[in-house]
Amino acid sequence: MSQRRSGSAKSASPKGAPLKPPAVRSSASIFAALGDETRLRLVAVLCAGGAMSIAQLTSGTHITRQAVTKHLHVLADAGLVNHVKVGRERLWEFEPAQLEAARRSLETIAQQWDQALLKLKQAVER
Repeated sequence: MSQRRSGSAKSASPKGAPLKPPAVRSSASIFAALGDETRLRLVAVLCAGGAMSIAQLTSGTHITRQAVTKHLHVLADAGLVNHVKVGRERLWEFEPAQLEAARRSLETIAQQWDQALLKLKQAVER
């Protein structure tokens, strides 16, 4: 049975519209979670390797299981990972929906920036 954290994957704004507070809040937690090098590495490992146990995630690293568990909980709170309980073990897996929502938020910000630069260019050329 999979235990998933809730989060809206459709919180990005329409093209050109400013980000709404829920989209900003959701994206901020994702970017904050990914702002840590260890958590970013964990997401990269889970993306490449599929569902993994804490033991697998700590193998070959200097990071303790307790530290990895704390980092995974931060990622889970941001909706980036979830776990499946298999017997006595939890297998952690990447959840792409929230990352896609953050990507859409960045796209909206990029479009707003492009529009602002276009307006500046038009004003300068007048």
